[in-house]
Amino acid sequence: MRDLFSNIAALPALAPAVQAAAANGAAIDLLQTGGVAFLVNTGAIASAGDFGLKLQESDTGTSGWADVAAEQVDSSAPATLAADSAYRLGYRGWKRYVRLALTKAGGTSIAAGAVAITSPNTRPVA
Repeated sequence: MRDLFSNIAALPALAPAVQAAAANGAAIDLLQTGGVAFLVNTGAIASAGDFGLKLQESDTGTSGWADVAAEQVDSSAPATLAADSAYRLGYRGWKRYVRLALTKAGGTSIAAGAVAITSPNTRPVA
């Protein structure tokens, strides 16, 4: 059966908004999951906004956040995000918690938001 819907869970990772500064997304708990991918959507960019993406990981989900090593991230995102685009980031690390971080190198703002797609070990997903 081709039923992706019953085998994935969608979690808010970065609330959709006009982002004028760097922002950290929500902690995604990977306990009892087979993995996670982040789907990022961008909208308008104001005043040559220069924003990027990275993943961070933690053992507790509340502190000790560190950037994920490059070899543990799969990404379709360029160094500088483009307007009206969609990107995927996958995590291949071992920590329990991961989050998306929006970085800012210059400019004014970008409209952006993201969801985390997990593959829970218990299926079908409610």
